[in-house]
Amino acid sequence: MKTKLLTWVALMLSIVMVFSVSTGLAENFTTTEEYEDAFTLWNKDAPALNALIDYVEAVTDENSPDFIPAADRVAVFDMDGTLMGELFPTYLEVVLLAHRILLDPSYEPDADMLEFGRMTRDHALDKSFPSDYDYEFSYHQARAFAGMTLTEYADFITRVLVHEADGFEGMTYAGAYYLPMVEVVEYLQDNGFKCYIVSGSDRFIIRTYIDGMVDIPYENIIGSDTALAARDQGETDGIEYVFGKGDTLVRTDRLLVKDLKTNKVLQIAQEIGRQPVLSFGNSSGDVSMHNYALYNNAYRSAAFMLVADDNARDYGNPEKGAELAEKWAASGFHVISMANDWKTIYGEDVVKTGEFHWLEELAEDRIPSDAEQAEQANEDIQYVMYLGTNDKDTNKPVFTQEEAKEKAREILIKNFGGYTLQEANGGWVDDDGTVYQEYTLVIYLSDTNEDQVHAAADELIQVFNQSSVLIQANPTHTEFYSGN
Repeated sequence: MKTKLLTWVALMLSIVMVFSVSTGLAENFTTTEEYEDAFTLWNKDAPALNALIDYVEAVTDENSPDFIPAADRVAVFDMDGTLMGELFPTYLEVVLLAHRILLDPSYEPDADMLEFGRMTRDHALDKSFPSDYDYEFSYHQARAFAGMTLTEYADFITRVLVHEADGFEGMTYAGAYYLPMVEVVEYLQDNGFKCYIVSGSDRFIIRTYIDGMVDIPYENIIGSDTALAARDQGETDGIEYVFGKGDTLVRTDRLLVKDLKTNKVLQIAQEIGRQPVLSFGNSSGDVSMHNYALYNNAYRSAAFMLVADDNARDYGNPEKGAELAEKWAASGFHVISMANDWKTIYGEDVVKTGEFHWLEELAEDRIPSDAEQAEQANEDIQYVMYLGTNDKDTNKPVFTQEEAKEKAREILIKNFGGYTLQEANGGWVDDDGTVYQEYTLVIYLSDTNEDQVHAAADELIQVFNQSSVLIQANPTHTEFYSGN
């Protein structure tokens, strides 16, 4: 009887042990303290946190049916509004572009760039950007930093990052990351997950920003991309150009991809090559990435959405946050409430001031650049070109008079919105006393600039085989008068 009793007890103990291991309970008993150490900045009753812990327990347990091999434990994170702030008063990359256009003394924006910078400044506080702002922003961002080496670009970003974040005390832009989310990244990495950032921000902004924030390698950063080139490459295709010892890489003005929405999915497939099992975001721009993780996945997966509902420690909107929380939950996403789930956002020493100095800081006190002054002066300058039509080598006409006028018209139409062309006859005496006569075209140009005039003159010189073209720039007052 005693032997049977001992056998029965041993059997029951083995069943309990098997049950505990298979459900993860045994691991719970041994790792509660580890979880408390990993998540010191979260409220312990946060539903999203508990969902994440339950998920990680299941997929890292080799005896669980949800077990995921380490090679396939891929987690993707949006950056702005997910790992860092985006409400001071706008995205970091918008702050950077505004500083470049309006404050950088080494940069001379053209009229279009300056207009965009002012529009950005004037609409950021109330978020009243035009509907096509994202694409216009990327176009202007590419142009504004074109020609910079990667080191120069990183240096510029760093110079802005050390400024105090607008709307806060005790925090620079470089320190404006969500501390509770840093704990999430570190927790996942400790459990064998490879973490990637997949953001709409420029890839090289992210690489510069994350230094000191999270331990995610540069190769795990995916973002919007502007084409690079060798500094001396010019128009030569990269297939033909040989990168040499003295070469360096520079940014160009050509946008390759804006990494938003479905583009995030495409970039993940191309650059990671594995379907994520965890996805973290905060906006509609991340829904496609979440759905890619959730649907048609060979493994158990999960997606998490942050809602900016904290208006005490940040500039969130509780009412809008509640609406989004309901919407995201209905979409199958776990909701992270910044107001309810986090003990702190940026750290206890960071204080929301409730005041932005955005307009004041970006006010333009600088002297207009040479380019701006020239642009302003264009309307008050008339350019006159005197084009001879005798070949410089033979002193004989290159074309008939009708042909000369037609050739000149083709070049002028291509380069200018309008022009006036007059016929004239010129002459000169050579050193040996020979008198030459020359059919001459006189071209009048308004509402243009010196660079455009020179570009057209270069073509005229080549086509008519001239040594030079005489150009006069005359101050004038131009008016297109339509009558009373």
